[in-house]
Amino acid sequence: MEKLRLADLSPAYFGMVMATGIVSVAAHMQGLATIAHTLFWLNVAAYALLWALNLLRAFRYPARFFGDLTDHARGPGFFTVVAATSVLASQFILLARHHDIAAILGALAVALWFTLTYSIFTALTIKARKPPLHRALNGAWLLAVVATQSIAMLSAMIAAHSAQPYRLWLNFAALTMWLSGGMLYIWLTSLIFYRYTFLRFAPADLTPPHCINMGAMAISTLAGSLLVINAPDAPFLSSVLPFLKGFTVFYWAAGTWWIPMLVVLAVWRYIWRRFPLQYDPL
Repeated sequence: MEKLRLADLSPAYFGMVMATGIVSVAAHMQGLATIAHTLFWLNVAAYALLWALNLLRAFRYPARFFGDLTDHARGPGFFTVVAATSVLASQFILLARHHDIAAILGALAVALWFTLTYSIFTALTIKARKPPLHRALNGAWLLAVVATQSIAMLSAMIAAHSAQPYRLWLNFAALTMWLSGGMLYIWLTSLIFYRYTFLRFAPADLTPPHCINMGAMAISTLAGSLLVINAPDAPFLSSVLPFLKGFTVFYWAAGTWWIPMLVVLAVWRYIWRRFPLQYDPL
């Protein structure tokens, strides 16, 4: 039974680190130091444990592990490790003031982003057999956007504590990733909206990752706001400051639009259609 559980471990389980880190940072910003630090150390343990489990899975069940990388439904879940690494690094900056550890985690996040982005999307592009859109596409695909924007967010945070010329380079990297993530969201959310409105949509299709429709815009808004704050430190940011502010508000408005829609769909799924409320690793 234990072997079965390890073999079936969802690539998206690093979402637990993402979620815990978000709550920890929010608690920190609200002055709830005990909650923030407790969740921080819990996150460090969860991050280490999940790395151990995933490496063990890759070693013991390589066919299952690498098969997930090329699976349209499960492959995007791997992007949670990028966002989780960036979120944990931001905790080290805000709560522990360990900028060196944050920089190491940031370098790891960038390496993971490049590896996963170009391996997953290449594999899914060249696959001979592909599932139909309504079976393969869900909100988990937007984890690619979250991962990209998490790099933008972390780069901007590290830049604020770095000396020149690294501050300039990091802010430029943050701007590049922020823009790339925004374009990726436009591509993917167009397909998701098309899937919502023109293909049959059953209660079982409303999987938990559909909340990332809003979450991807939330982290895009956060990254944009950090770039606005960093504008005085980088002339190229100051020159496009109205654009930064406008698109940050655009991201916020798009994310806010999704919240009532997701609430209505959840009511439809669990109350109107009486879909069972049960645990899902996603």
